[in-house]
Amino acid sequence: MKVTIVGGAGKVGAAAAFALQTGGIVRELCLVDVMEQAAQGEALDLRHGAALCGPLDVGAGGYDAAAGSDIIVVTAGLRRQPDESRLQLTNRNVSLFRQILGQLSGVTLADGAILLVVANPVDILTRIALDTGWPPPRTIGTGTFLDTIRLRSLLSARLGCDPTAMDALILGEHGDSMVPIWSRAQVGGVALASCPGFSDALGREVFAEVKAAGAEMIRLKSGAAYAIGLCVRDVVHAIARDARRPLPLSTLQAGAYGIDGTCLSLPTVIGRAGALGVLEPALAAEEVAALQASAQVLRETMAGIA
Repeated sequence: MKVTIVGGAGKVGAAAAFALQTGGIVRELCLVDVMEQAAQGEALDLRHGAALCGPLDVGAGGYDAAAGSDIIVVTAGLRRQPDESRLQLTNRNVSLFRQILGQLSGVTLADGAILLVVANPVDILTRIALDTGWPPPRTIGTGTFLDTIRLRSLLSARLGCDPTAMDALILGEHGDSMVPIWSRAQVGGVALASCPGFSDALGREVFAEVKAAGAEMIRLKSGAAYAIGLCVRDVVHAIARDARRPLPLSTLQAGAYGIDGTCLSLPTVIGRAGALGVLEPALAAEEVAALQASAQVLRETMAGIA
């Protein structure tokens, strides 16, 4: 499988590339970036690690180097300012994203190639990709996957449990209207509400940390990289293995929870053909209402885009 990362010389793109290398599934990786020399350097650095990670054909170049790619990962984008919301990025990033898609339109990709959008605001950009002709099943945004793993990691640290045993979701917009799904949260099959040490107050506190995490990453180190890189790895692996794994990813919604025509995150089954369907577990009434409100936020934002 060939994966191309557009923005491969940036922090997120390079972290995603490294995560894919250590994952050992992808066998061909291409880094595309306006900073061509930096992309070449990242590719060389990855090639130097082949003796410890196994064979990986890593290259760098212009958009023509993406020819034959099975998955295009777009991480390129302008970063948020410390006090700027993800949605405020819209007018600054939409133009750049459209330019990237225009460049890709002239490249012959593999049959059934999948677009994985990572750049923010991810839900809006994912919807714009559909408007340029990418088919819905093969147009996916990382959405609230990063928010979800942040929630699981921070909760498990507070409760003293294995983070890989934590099963909690954040759905909706990857942004201020994101929705924590407490009604379905579990640890090792046990309802989170029954776990010693958990309380509604703790949940609110940890969720507040999650919502502020992006801005905190910008304040501390100009932006997140490693955690979202691991998210990219997991999505790519689910596609490569045809795992049919449900993940909280942003795709075009078609009626689940009364939401239609908007890209946001719901539990999405991911396989070799991309988004295979959306699961609709029973949620608390207030959670459904919050998801519908999140969709409305995104609809209003889309309506303001030229």
